[in-house]
Amino acid sequence: MMHFTKDEINLMAIYSPGSREGLIRELTEMRTHLAPDETEFREMTDSVLNKLGGMSDAAFDTLDLIPDFDLDETEALF
Repeated sequence: MMHFTKDEINLMAIYSPGSREGLIRELTEMRTHLAPDETEFREMTDSVLNKLGGMSDAAFDTLDLIPDFDLDETEALF
């Protein structure tokens, strides 16, 4: 099983259409819209794409793609 960071899970939860292939397609498209200075986001997206490419559809289906944004108590919810 691939290990994904919390940030990677959040990214996948936001862009996932429900399938591994669909998520790869969505992330690949989203990546084309990143500005040159968004290197950290680009690196995280590349990491997720690499991990998704190395896993099966069955393994993907076992992932709980539920975002966890852990808002600080002082942060607004909206």
